[in-house]
Amino acid sequence: MRFKFIEDRMNSAKFIQFLKRLHKDAGQPILVITDNAKYHHSKETQKFIKENEDEIILEFIPAYSPELNPDEQVWNHLKMRLGKCFIFNKEDMRKSVLAIMRSMQKQTALVKSFFQMRDTKYILETTC
Repeated sequence: MRFKFIEDRMNSAKFIQFLKRLHKDAGQPILVITDNAKYHHSKETQKFIKENEDEIILEFIPAYSPELNPDEQVWNHLKMRLGKCFIFNKEDMRKSVLAIMRSMQKQTALVKSFFQMRDTKYILETTC
């Protein structure tokens, strides 16, 4: 599981940088399941994907289908754990979110479980 903490709004340039880093870390072609955020479909993003079509593939889940997105399980788990933290300011929030996300990265079984749910099993079927 990879993530990047972004304090302000996500946009095409930041998404492209994320994809570059994700691909570099993987060291091989990657398949990225995305929702339909505007920056996923922007001209800049589509140009970048076309230029890297052998290395980075974007697949889009249908609009208004959060149950198909394993990321939603990541956020659900994060929010559950975050609700148990004492947060007094923005820096506390940042530190808590980063600590929880880093902890989740180390829990391979937990991350795999997000792909075992009824509505996200399709990913395993398409990538195996």
